[in-house]
Amino acid sequence: MGGPDVSVVVAVYNTMPYLTECLRSLVDQSIGVDRLEIIAVDDGSTDGSGAELDRWAARHPGTFKVLHQENSGGPAGPSNRALELATGRYVFFVGADDYLGAEALQRLVAAADDLDADIVLGRLVGAGGRVVSQAVFAPGNRDDITLTNSALPWALSNTKLFRRSLLEEHHIRYPEELRSGSDQPFTIRAVMVARRIAVRADYEYYYAVRRTDSSNITYRTSLSGFVQDAALIMDTVADVITDPQARDAVLRRHFTWELGKLLGKRFLEADHEEQLRVTEGVRKLADTYLSEEIRAALDVRHRIPLSIAQYGTVPDLLAVAKHYAEHGLTPVVAEDDRYYLNFPGFRDPARGFPDEWFDATSHVRQLVHQTGPASVRWGRTPDGRRALLVGWHTSLPNLHRGDEPAPQVSAGDCPAALTESANDTDGGTRVLGYLAVDDLVAGQRKPRQRRRVRFTWSTRGESHSLPVTAFDLSSAARILHRRGLRFHLVGAELDENARLHVVSTIVTPRRIAGRLARRLRPKR
Repeated sequence: MGGPDVSVVVAVYNTMPYLTECLRSLVDQSIGVDRLEIIAVDDGSTDGSGAELDRWAARHPGTFKVLHQENSGGPAGPSNRALELATGRYVFFVGADDYLGAEALQRLVAAADDLDADIVLGRLVGAGGRVVSQAVFAPGNRDDITLTNSALPWALSNTKLFRRSLLEEHHIRYPEELRSGSDQPFTIRAVMVARRIAVRADYEYYYAVRRTDSSNITYRTSLSGFVQDAALIMDTVADVITDPQARDAVLRRHFTWELGKLLGKRFLEADHEEQLRVTEGVRKLADTYLSEEIRAALDVRHRIPLSIAQYGTVPDLLAVAKHYAEHGLTPVVAEDDRYYLNFPGFRDPARGFPDEWFDATSHVRQLVHQTGPASVRWGRTPDGRRALLVGWHTSLPNLHRGDEPAPQVSAGDCPAALTESANDTDGGTRVLGYLAVDDLVAGQRKPRQRRRVRFTWSTRGESHSLPVTAFDLSSAARILHRRGLRFHLVGAELDENARLHVVSTIVTPRRIAGRLARRLRPKR
């Protein structure tokens, strides 16, 4: 009555063939096309995306509004143009290379109406190998979240349902000077004035697609450009968020994701002048916003390079980046009840860096079932099958008592062929899991499968399941394994929180031939 329930905004720049699936998912929404409008802005595409928008608009003349403009350099401008045309009670933003679950908009609008919520987050999941943090959705449906009682600081993208009157009343728009991350100042400003923010985790609302081609803005923005964009975002955080706890939570996110990820592989590959610009930019932001409380809360993988960027030199930073690329979170120095990463600069008297920068104890202590990192190595199951052996000590005694289920090590849906646990002289338990390679690759259909290793046990009738952490994977390098007529590369990986994963990749005959050719090639 008087207009659509929701305006869907799609900023488009060279997103074929993903765009077709995106648009199909919109017109197939269970809410019905009569309750939505789709406003798509073609930002100077050269790959046929503009023509694709026109084709869909011709099929659905009462649903689509399509604008064509010269390329603006980022999604902020197109999103602002679309907002000027929106007439829905709510606005939803979707990436042109992503797509929605069939009931997404109907469920989101219903939740917003029932709760009188200004913003509703529907569960995002990855597609095509993309990994999406589930932290904000893990507790399930929540009717009223904030920056301090949830993982909302880690979920600041614009892929949410917004009440349009909120955006208009407070004149909330995208900063067009930002090439990347322009949705974050937009979302932060909306979050700060919203009366209620809700989360719905009971359905897969949004599928975020992994895209690695060179037209993605990630590949079109320089490292120093990312630093400049991060500076504007962090300045917005400091200006808009008045609660110190909430502000620190959001700044920690930006040091971890927006800045921390810049100091790895791409930093190593950059030219010297770019490395200087990036280091200087990160140093200025650290001097301004990196309090010691935030530094201590950072995971060790990011705390080390960020701290060295602030107080060290470009060669110091390069040494750390190269070490991590080659050795991961190893080697580890154990002293009393603390664990330190022996990275370049650790206890180097010429550098004088504090031990606290290299302290990795929280990676272990945050998971109470481990008193130290797990050992990971290749070996054999008791019946002789090749297996990945994962073992550690836990201070938990009597893991297998009475009628309670036996403890288990598993990698995703693949249980260990055998798990042994026995009380030791320290009053705890030694745990050893055998992950048979045949079991890991059986029935694999995806080209690459990544499974997190978990430990599950029961105490007094209550079941517990936590990820296994490790540091040293030098004895778990990838191996080539044959099952039937198919070959697999199988190995272990760690994520940024040192959580252990088993990864199996189907190997094609062409790849096998290439590997053999490289091995047989004469050395010069």
